[in-house]
Amino acid sequence: MFKIVKRRELNPTVTELVIEAPLIAKKAKAGQFIIIRAKADSERIPLTIAGYDRQAGTVTIIFQVVGAGTMELNTLPEGGFVHDFVGPLGKATEIEGLKKVCVVGGGVGCAIALPVAQALHAQGTKVTGIVGFRDKDLVILEDEFRACCDELIIMTDDGSYGRKGVVTVPLEEKLSGGETFDEVITIGPLIMMKFVVKTTKPHNVKTIVSMNPIMVDGTGMCGGCRLTVGGQTKFACVDGPDFDGFEVDFDEAMHRGTMYKEFETHAREEACNLFKKEVE
Repeated sequence: MFKIVKRRELNPTVTELVIEAPLIAKKAKAGQFIIIRAKADSERIPLTIAGYDRQAGTVTIIFQVVGAGTMELNTLPEGGFVHDFVGPLGKATEIEGLKKVCVVGGGVGCAIALPVAQALHAQGTKVTGIVGFRDKDLVILEDEFRACCDELIIMTDDGSYGRKGVVTVPLEEKLSGGETFDEVITIGPLIMMKFVVKTTKPHNVKTIVSMNPIMVDGTGMCGGCRLTVGGQTKFACVDGPDFDGFEVDFDEAMHRGTMYKEFETHAREEACNLFKKEVE
């Protein structure tokens, strides 16, 4: 059992948990993930590590409440426990030697982008951050990003905060204006990452994307997280989650991501009804 030492609601649908897991905290690096189960009979949920404190022996995760599993996880209180917490899994983001990087995050994906930006900043890399949200109420981790970015651009779809528009607009402005990045690292919804790659490819700027498809075991045995990268089958859990964005088949990945939508909807409805009965 792993104790929840801190709980914070970042916005109405996104929650941060700081969990006591000293062995994972000791080895964790930016870009890696864990698999968590809220209770003994809960589904396994892969979540990218949003932060870690080696001295305190804690690992931070941030998740959006979208399905039955995350709804159940969201019911656990500060001081409570999660049943399983396995990791660190996957390969860490490769940042060594990078001098100037643009980190592009979208929505809850910003929770994954943040530790990468922090690791880059810690090694002396000049970091430009571009983060996008639907509206002002959904903005998360702004102070944390400002602390590790030399420049931070916040975009909202409706213009209620920062600049109005999508993240590719300021990215294109930077690249067209002659800005030279060693790499662009992007983390967020598949459709956002696809268009970030479409923006960087004409400028031939290496672009790394973080792929977080459906996973079951997280060790490469189930094959649920397979992707086509450079014409070859790769597994996000062991070969990634970071890949060269120019080589990822985004259309296939987006199609596979919708395969279980009906099942997920049914599971969420069942969980909602169960929680309602518990409250009554």
